[in-house]
Amino acid sequence: MIGLKGTLSVIDNSGALVAECINVLKVKTRLKSTGFASVGDEIVCVINKARPLASGSNAPSAGNIQKVRRGDIRRAVVVRTRKPELRPDGRYVGFDDSACVLLNNKGEMIGTRVNGVVSASLRDMPGGAGGPGGRWSKILALATKIRSACNDRSIFVTGNGGIASRRLPRVCLLRLILNVTALIAA
Repeated sequence: MIGLKGTLSVIDNSGALVAECINVLKVKTRLKSTGFASVGDEIVCVINKARPLASGSNAPSAGNIQKVRRGDIRRAVVVRTRKPELRPDGRYVGFDDSACVLLNNKGEMIGTRVNGVVSASLRDMPGGAGGPGGRWSKILALATKIRSACNDRSIFVTGNGGIASRRLPRVCLLRLILNVTALIAA
């Protein structure tokens, strides 16, 4: 959950490194929209830290054109959060840090690459394209890794994409077994 003044890593190649949330846009798919953003929600953020321009050349080349600078206010979509989130099958998935991908005013990605892990629950967001992946299908297509829960453990993805896990409580295991048996019986 990302609130006001929360910091996020920027994992695209737009030139930004760290962003700070200054507003959570209203989430129309939820009945009661809170002031916190989770995976798939849009936020307004200010760029706190950006990559410096390459020195030594006066003319901008393809390698040193920065799309954003420090102090710019941009929209972004949250692609992973530190707080563990409940998946529909009863498992919890959390990450080492919170991260976002920057968007322009039309809702399109500013960068052309996504460097890092993206939550699989981004695939389940409604709206937009209507196909698999919905509105954020381009982010999912460009992501290097997409992580979701596996087996009977809650998953915490580390910064380098590794997985640290712990066993779920028995209640979640029982619910998972009941769901599987109901599917087999149907």
